[in-house]
Formats: sequence, structure tokens, C-alpha cells
Amino acid sequence: MPPETLTVAEVEAPSRERDHVEAGSVDVLDLSIVIVNWNTQHVIVDCLRSVLANLGELSTEIIVIDNASTDDSVQVIAERFPQVRLIANDTNRGFAAANNQGMRIARGAYVLLLNPDTVVLDGAFDKTLTYARRHPDIGVLGCQVMESAQAVQRTCFRFPSPLNTLMWVSGALAWFPRSRIAGRAAYGPWNRRDEREVEVVSGMFMLVRCEAIEQVGLMDEAYFVFAEEADWCYRFRSAGWRCVFAPVGRIVHVDGGSKSTEQASVKMYVEIQKSLLLFHRKHLGWGRWALSKLLFSTTMVIRLAWWTVWAALGVGKSSRHKASQSAAAVRYQWTGREPAW
Repeated sequence: MPPETLTVAEVEAPSRERDHVEAGSVDVLDLSIVIVNWNTQHVIVDCLRSVLANLGELSTEIIVIDNASTDDSVQVIAERFPQVRLIANDTNRGFAAANNQGMRIARGAYVLLLNPDTVVLDGAFDKTLTYARRHPDIGVLGCQVMESAQAVQRTCFRFPSPLNTLMWVSGALAWFPRSRIAGRAAYGPWNRRDEREVEVVSGMFMLVRCEAIEQVGLMDEAYFVFAEEADWCYRFRSAGWRCVFAPVGRIVHVDGGSKSTEQASVKMYVEIQKSLLLFHRKHLGWGRWALSKLLFSTTMVIRLAWWTVWAALGVGKSSRHKASQSAAAVRYQWTGREPAW
């Protein structure tokens, strides 16, 4: 392992929530940028280049946590970006746990959680940090995410609920994303071109005030992937911190996204449901958990039957894959068995 690469043992702090320097210390940086990587060598190089090009005069550090990638991510990052603090895990610890590893060693007054499949534009760090400093009641801040030069991605969403679950599993959210009812989980017709207080800031770009982290704690590692940012924002808001979207900075979400979800989409499909149910049980009570569990259990059976028929008839290129997703979801909902990575 290259000398710039930290071992897991060197960054674990079991006796402390966060190994952060005291406020006002000369050692406090403006910003710590934390990126979790899993087999994304094809995009993280461009991401890191854009990060370095947008640091400006800020005092910063870049922390990359690799979740046991099987591509050449660790070697490439260590060789091309020696200024990055690189943590190489020997197992995939999940998105929340890996981010927590980075935050435990972060020295910034703010932490930015950034996806590896993004490209930073137009001095986004300085712009969002300036905005956050001017609004001391903001705990979490999101920026504008572009899909192309003209198209704005529909980031930020409402907390999970049985109604929002129904809109998702029924397909209504996908078919009518701008509807006030069907698309309510994604804030319906909102075009993401103006500032707005939101329930959940999307995890691909989360600028978080470390003072708020000290109060609320790190991410809940019971979430392996998905809904961890919803849980975190719920806790921030419950503690009195605002979660805000402000289009003062911009990033591009690279077309095709992270290879992480592509290579394990059946597992990811189940993880979404597992995480949503965890959020319901933890924050909304057993009654609404049971209702959402019923929604998943019944709709996945219907979905399995539908896509199995289409796959047997040879209709649609993705029919067989969707049938596999549905079968894995039915197995999980009825038996608790999860698909392997």
C-alpha cells in the first residue's frame, strides 16, 4: 500500500463520535471533502480533477474512502492524486459507514459529502460555503445538479412515508414525476432553480456544518446504502437545523452514474426497500412500518408476475432483469433473505 494510504485502524475512533479539532483552533480547515468510492475508477478521476480545479483560496482536504474496489481505483488514486487522504477498506462497509470513516478524521469546519460520479463546476465549493456561512441555522446545504448543459436533475426529496412508498412501488412517481400528488416525494413541479427548504438534501452533494454533526452524530450505519441521508436529515431537522437547497453552486451528475449501482442493481433494488422499511420503523412507528411492509410484499408479487410474463414472451430488453429484481424483492419481503453482492 502506498505511504499516502491510511489503514482502517488508523482512522477508527471507537471512543469518539468524531475526531474533530476544537472550534476556533488554527488547525481547523474551511472544508473537508469526503468521497466514497466503489469500483468507480472510470469516473472518479474526472471528479477529483474537477475538485482540485475548484478549491480556489479555501483551506481544504480531500478524503477518499474506497470500499474494497476490485478495479484499479486505489492504485490510480494513490498515483495520480498524492494530495488525497486515501482510506482503503478490505471489505465493502457500505455508504454510511464509509462516510463516517472520512468524517472521523475530517478537520474542516464543514464537511462535504460528494459522489464520485460528479463533476464540480464554477467554483461551487466557495459559493455554497459562502451561502452556508451567511445562514448559521443551516445544518445541511445542497446545490444544483445538472444532467446536461440545460437539464437540471430533480434532487432533494421528502421523507419516506407509506404514501410516498405507494407512489414509488406503483410506478406513479416514475410516470408522473411533476404531479403534485404522484410526484410529491420528489416535490412535484419544483424546477430546482430557486432556493427552498427541503426535508432531505440528496447525498450526492451534502455540505454539512460540523457544529451540527457534533450535536446530532454521524450517519446511522444500519443503512448500508440508500435512505441514510433521509435518516440524517430527519435527525438534523429534529434538532432544529435547517436542510436547504440553494442553486448558488453547480455540479454535473455524470450520465450513466456510478458503476456501483449498475453492477449490483438487483441487490440495490432490495437495499432500497430494506432501508425505507428501516426508516419507517425507526422514525414513523410500527404501524406505518407494517403498512409499508404490506405495500412492498404485495406489489412485488404483482410486479414479479407481470415481468415474468413479459420475459417469457420476449417483450422488452429489460423484462428478464426486472423479473430478477422482483424475484429478489419478493424473497426478501417474505423470507428476509437478501441477494449477495
